[in-house]
Amino acid sequence: MKVNDVTTYEVEGRIAVITVNSPPVNALSNAVRQGIAGGVEKAIADDAVGALVLICEGRTFFAGADITEFGKPQVEPSLRELQKIVENAPKPVIAAIHGTALGGGLELALVAHYRIAVPSAKCGLPEVKLGLLPGAGGTQRLPRIVGIPKALEMVTSGDPVSAKSALEMGLLDELAGEGQLRADAIAFANRVLDEGRSLVKVRDKTDKLDEARARPEIFAEFRKANAKKFRGFLAPEYNIRCVEATLVDQPFEDALAYERSLFDVLMQDSQSAAQRHVFFAERQAAKIDGIPADTPTLPIAKVGVIGAGTMGGGIAMNFLNVGIPVTIVETSQAALDRGLGIIRRNYETTAKKGKLSAGDLKKRMSLLTGSLALEDLADADLIIEAVFEQIDVKKDVFARLDAVAKPGAILATNTSYLDIDAIAAATGRPESVIGLHFFSPANVMKLLEVVRTKDSAPANIVTAMKLAKTIGKIGVLVGNGFGFVGNRILAARNTQADRLVLEGASPEAVDAALYDFGFPMGHFQMRDLVGLDVGWNRETTRSANVREILNEMGRHGQKSGGGYYDYDENRNRVPSPVALQVIEDFAKKEGIARREVPADEILDRILFAMVNEGARILDEGIASRPSDIDIVWITGYGWPRYRGGPMFWGDLQGVPVVLEKLKALQAAHGDGFAPSPLIERLAAEGKGFKDL
Repeated sequence: MKVNDVTTYEVEGRIAVITVNSPPVNALSNAVRQGIAGGVEKAIADDAVGALVLICEGRTFFAGADITEFGKPQVEPSLRELQKIVENAPKPVIAAIHGTALGGGLELALVAHYRIAVPSAKCGLPEVKLGLLPGAGGTQRLPRIVGIPKALEMVTSGDPVSAKSALEMGLLDELAGEGQLRADAIAFANRVLDEGRSLVKVRDKTDKLDEARARPEIFAEFRKANAKKFRGFLAPEYNIRCVEATLVDQPFEDALAYERSLFDVLMQDSQSAAQRHVFFAERQAAKIDGIPADTPTLPIAKVGVIGAGTMGGGIAMNFLNVGIPVTIVETSQAALDRGLGIIRRNYETTAKKGKLSAGDLKKRMSLLTGSLALEDLADADLIIEAVFEQIDVKKDVFARLDAVAKPGAILATNTSYLDIDAIAAATGRPESVIGLHFFSPANVMKLLEVVRTKDSAPANIVTAMKLAKTIGKIGVLVGNGFGFVGNRILAARNTQADRLVLEGASPEAVDAALYDFGFPMGHFQMRDLVGLDVGWNRETTRSANVREILNEMGRHGQKSGGGYYDYDENRNRVPSPVALQVIEDFAKKEGIARREVPADEILDRILFAMVNEGARILDEGIASRPSDIDIVWITGYGWPRYRGGPMFWGDLQGVPVVLEKLKALQAAHGDGFAPSPLIERLAAEGKGFKDL
């Protein structure tokens, strides 16, 4: 019988089965909570029922709270009220788990008296990834059932554990057969009744807490071990504090109240708002504007890569990793051998870390073919060019590809800055050309800018976006223009960083300001790491800026032992008197007066220049939506997730404040800070980037 639109209630022998079916992920919405509460009440009132099984239809158990209800008035029963109903039921409640039990879903399972799951199920508390902590007892019950070390790992990483691991750590009581969860859960419930088992309340378990009381230093050790990973984030620390509270001698309800108080602090903080924004922005980025949803994708059964250098090799690995054969082409045997060797060594390194089996290594390498002939790409469905970043070189490659590639093949360029329409014009099929801008190292970085030209065929665009997901990337569709989205904003940052060091800020001061803001490394550190000679040409260099002069001196960054910093044999950096002298000499030559530059000015000039450039990109239609820009900079350039991306950060300041800042910076530092027309319009209309 139906309890409500999403919940049914059936009785099999002595067992009541409460089944929830609320697609797509059975989130714990108002209707779901009400349906479960109604089902439990029916079972309690039914004298023929001895035990209850709580189970879900569809692809998963409860995958968490309904995020769309965050910040809205609570409708009874709340999750905590529902938990009380389940936990205090006078009859055993068995949670039957398949798919994922995440967040509030796992917190609900933790108040059941027993838990059973299929082997493919996963359990986790991912709230930390949204800048939150489990707000329904997860930080208090989980340590009591799995122990404090495991609980700390789970709540601060947010990563789920497999059913096998959950069984081993005590989170589950039994594994069901795959595909027979309902029958096995009912059988388990009958055994609970036959054996007269007690109603086990996780909240009352103390044995695993006693183990931790003997080692109170466990928390300090955990913080120290994870300091780098947690830097800047509030939520991991608040999760740790809640787990620490399990060792405080206090009533359980007081512990729940403490957990809730910290949850409320995080919920109201901008970090959680930023991380929730990123959560939805990543999903929004997959949506393609202006192309019918039923546009068919093209099969990609074989890939060609032109160039076996660092980028080409990394690109090839993405496809090998998912079982797609790759032919990689180079111009010389030595370059080809070097590239193939690097790919093999990368896989061997992964295998040594235990993250890749010998069999998988062999299989992936067997899918890779090296060649010196472009003609060997004639049967490829997708060909990606990764040669030197020079327009005439790329045009030549595409003109030759035009004569080789089969009809219908997608021809992609990995250019970082160049005009893809101009590259496509070198072919007789510009509709087949698209940009696939991977980020280095291409086999690691998650971002893939998919660049549509004025002629790119809709099927090719849709295929490229789908392919991004296939190879584990976050694809963001962008328009064709200098630097696209990511590198165009980076160019704006470059301009300000270069100007700041000429005016008197040291490279380390600029880097410290960005690091303190939350970037994993500073601007000049990143330049040295990537290599100052990337895109530099010895034949055309003319000492036009500090970077060119450093390159002319042989200072190419970390790999040469010096760039903006000096490096020892282990690539540890120290400030460079040589680089500082180059900066001072160039500033003198340009007539730039040097001064002390305060840290807040460094940050303002860099960040507001980035927001302003992002607004111009939006106004020109290069980016479809502000959140796409945020995803590009978070996944490709290290913008801290807890700050939501440059456009979210701009909204956080308020567009009127951004406009005022830009006008002040323009007056002090020139028309490079002239506010974009979009910012002026939004300020006049009382809107933000979020309203676009």
